[in-house]
Amino acid sequence: MKIGELSSASGTPVQTVRFYEQEDLLPAPRRTAGNFRIYEAPHLERLLLIRYCRGLDMSLDEIRVLLRVKDDPSAACGDVNVVLDEHIGHVSRKLKELRLLEAQLKQLRQQCGEQRSSDQCGILAGMTQAAQKPDSAARESSPLRSIHGH
Repeated sequence: MKIGELSSASGTPVQTVRFYEQEDLLPAPRRTAGNFRIYEAPHLERLLLIRYCRGLDMSLDEIRVLLRVKDDPSAACGDVNVVLDEHIGHVSRKLKELRLLEAQLKQLRQQCGEQRSSDQCGILAGMTQAAQKPDSAARESSPLRSIHGH
């Protein structure tokens, strides 16, 4: 199948298929005399696995480890367990950060319970005050910052 067909069959944009090839997650397909990529059923199977892993919020490096083990049928799956255990820890930390973010947002929301002019908005005043704290650690430790990696 051509790249457009693989894209449709997997629900993956063509650019993403090419990206996974460049990242060596998806093996390069054979090419026709006209230099068109020709994908086989194993490409689709692998792409669907990659997409499933991305849906679990796994990083490309984590997926590489999983694919490396999958590609070696005689390999022990201990590395798979390690990847999953580490990823579960990552998800747990992210959930904790999201709960902190939720609490922060709820606290801000309580600062303005009724319609007012923007210069009287408790939420904007609270955000402005927090952003201007001389202690930049308060801004750096924001749950939103750590979740998005900024």
